[in-house]
Amino acid sequence: MIETIYIERSVLDHPRTQGILGRFPGAERILIERYGEVFNRRGQNFRLQKKQPALILAYKHDGHVLSTPPGYGIGGEHNYYFSHLLNCLYDCRYCFLQGMYRSAHYVLFVNYEDFESGMEAVLARHADEDVYFFSGYDCDSLALESVTHFVADTLPFFRDRERAFLELRTKSLQSRPLLDTDPVPNVVVAFSLTPDHVAQSLEHKAPSIARRLAVMGKLARHGWSIGLRFDPLIYGEAWAEQYEALFDSVFRAVPIERIHSVSYGPLRFPKKMFKDIVQLYPEERLFAGPLELAGGMTAYPEELEAEMAEFCREKLSASLDDTVFFQCTPEIR
Repeated sequence: MIETIYIERSVLDHPRTQGILGRFPGAERILIERYGEVFNRRGQNFRLQKKQPALILAYKHDGHVLSTPPGYGIGGEHNYYFSHLLNCLYDCRYCFLQGMYRSAHYVLFVNYEDFESGMEAVLARHADEDVYFFSGYDCDSLALESVTHFVADTLPFFRDRERAFLELRTKSLQSRPLLDTDPVPNVVVAFSLTPDHVAQSLEHKAPSIARRLAVMGKLARHGWSIGLRFDPLIYGEAWAEQYEALFDSVFRAVPIERIHSVSYGPLRFPKKMFKDIVQLYPEERLFAGPLELAGGMTAYPEELEAEMAEFCREKLSASLDDTVFFQCTPEIR
């Protein structure tokens, strides 16, 4: 899967670095000083790199835990995200990462303990209050777990801190680290979902919806809390019928009592980011849809956004309590 690994000299002897290198004995190894010299250099072709991304092992010096953008959350007052990994195994056409980064390579920061220290400091600032932490903002939380072992290493931190809630956002089938341990009540495994036709057309390399639902059901029966993430909502022919069929499939697969939260949000891109993504995939029909520029954002017309959001909430609320719904409209950085 990974043929080339770039390694910052400062982390070459780190135990996690050595463990990862041991899992890829045939990979070419290239020593570098800082990950930015590879990840941020000009003239890279994101679309070409996406066919065979390299792995970059690095040390994150600061900014381990950051406040989420406004409009991002599942009901908590204090919301933060962390990015131990940059970029995603999958190749979804609507993903903002392809318009944000110059490189499609994966960057893994191996100093996990510093992320935990950052979260500990945030918890101390909000004494006696619940704090929500989100993984999966700059990556898929579980897709590269067989390489990173990050989730397995991090779950004990949250098991010991009841005020710290964690969302693992994913499309992955990598359920083993969760099934091999007792569920953590303050951890939500949140699956991104679109109708099957949309997933087949736009979510390249990602597992099918049917396989995701099967894993969701298995995790729910094991006792994990499941999040349903319908963002972005994708417009297309017969979109209402397709989303209704998706909701029916979800409720057949996942016991309602295990559904922790539901979020849904619009398809939106900042003007420049949209331009960059269209240049990568000029033939993509998604970008020829009923999108318009308003207030510096490219999005569906406001009336269509509202119609889709209201439809989804109405259909889902027939089975779920209103308290589990959250409409997410975060500002993309």
